[in-house]
Amino acid sequence: MFWTLLKILLFVALVIGLAFGAGMLMDSGQTIGLRLATMEFELGPVQSAIALLVFIFALWLFLKLMGLLIATVRFMNGDETAISRFFMRNRERRGIEAMTDGLLALAEGDGKKAVAKAEKAEKLLNKPVLTNLLIAQASELKGNTAQAKDYYKRLVTDDRSRFAGVRGLLRQKIAEGDTETALKLAHKAFALRPAHVETQDALLKLQNQTGDWYGARKTLEQKSRSGALPRDVYKRRDAVLALQQAQSHDDAGNEIRAREAAIEANRLSPDLVPAAAMAARAYAAQNQARAAAKTVKKAWAVQPHPDLAAAFAAIEPGEAPAARVKRFEKLFATNPEHDETRLVRAELLIAAEDFPGARRAMGDLAGKHPTARALTIMAAIERGEGSDDAVVRGWLTRALTVSRGPQWVCTNCQHIHADWVALCDNCGSFDTLAWDTPPDSGGSSPTQTEMLPLIVGPLHQPEPAAAAAQPSSAASAAPDDPIMDAELAEVEPASDGSQKSDK
Repeated sequence: MFWTLLKILLFVALVIGLAFGAGMLMDSGQTIGLRLATMEFELGPVQSAIALLVFIFALWLFLKLMGLLIATVRFMNGDETAISRFFMRNRERRGIEAMTDGLLALAEGDGKKAVAKAEKAEKLLNKPVLTNLLIAQASELKGNTAQAKDYYKRLVTDDRSRFAGVRGLLRQKIAEGDTETALKLAHKAFALRPAHVETQDALLKLQNQTGDWYGARKTLEQKSRSGALPRDVYKRRDAVLALQQAQSHDDAGNEIRAREAAIEANRLSPDLVPAAAMAARAYAAQNQARAAAKTVKKAWAVQPHPDLAAAFAAIEPGEAPAARVKRFEKLFATNPEHDETRLVRAELLIAAEDFPGARRAMGDLAGKHPTARALTIMAAIERGEGSDDAVVRGWLTRALTVSRGPQWVCTNCQHIHADWVALCDNCGSFDTLAWDTPPDSGGSSPTQTEMLPLIVGPLHQPEPAAAAAQPSSAASAAPDDPIMDAELAEVEPASDGSQKSDK
């Protein structure tokens, strides 16, 4: 409204100025004399102004006629489009100006203006590839997805713009959540431009979402060949996809393919914990105990993990507890000072009913790095040694308020997973899970459970560091925690009743 009013005021001011100027010329009484050969002309002010306008028009017409003459000569010399270009020159100029304004509006984020300018350019220019692309992107920016879809389809019909049209439709289908159609479009775009990085990433993500692990590995291989992925990153991600293949075959009941894929995943990335654990079980199922043990040891040296310990135990499922403790010492030797090594050693000693040895294995771990698992193990040791129930309850109660310890945490969104997966359940990121302790919120818990140890009884020989540890409400667990039940089940009284702690 403001600009319309301003334009009207400017027009009125221009008319008034012209009228005032014409009046001044007429009142001045000045004349202009022209002499042409023997002819003389005397022009008044108004006549002079009219003569000037006529001269300018005559000059413009002369130039146009000369341009038409030149175009005619070119046409007669074989240039069939010379005359049509002459008449379309002004039209093209206005179309290019509209196109330029539309591109600038698109860059500025003004979708409405971009669509208007693009539609004007479409009428003036005979360049459908440019105008269709501009209208499609401008419509998308404006929020008119139906119009954008229509123009992207037009782009698909032209060989020069087919890839751009497919990419535009692909983005729309991804935004709509139509994974099936988006996957087909991604395959089409990938076939058109295999080296296009954004298309590779989109296809990989869709293949991961739909569980097409074989196809994802092929896409990843092409991405590595095109130089878009470092070799070490490629091997790691290929190992993750191979592991997903193994799990998929295992779910389908195809044990042979599952074993082959698991072993391949471990070969590609020996430090990938779930791959090492699955490969070790595959070797053990084939009676290759030495290969299974070697696989677990290699992964344990990099990242000790409970799944690796379970896989190492499964190599000899029927062995006695004392023999298992002895066999595990070879595994522990690869990373002897790690917290996981100390925890597993203590658990094995508890199973062998060597409670003093389990206490020595734990050392000051419960004080320096208190976790629910460490404190539960201490409770099991106390019960195995015949301590009072209040002491056992004190350890278990404190276990409710401390950190749960390392878990599978997404490094992108910090979401915690119970088991390892290739895609984060929360943000959908690929290969972002790490075995780490999640961020601790700290502070007092809403139920004030940090006061429970004072109510149920003191800890046995409390460590100064343990007493100073702050509880975490984010790591709270239910009283019937299965971890605690499993630990306490290991210290049930022996058949002779020598370890009975009930009083």
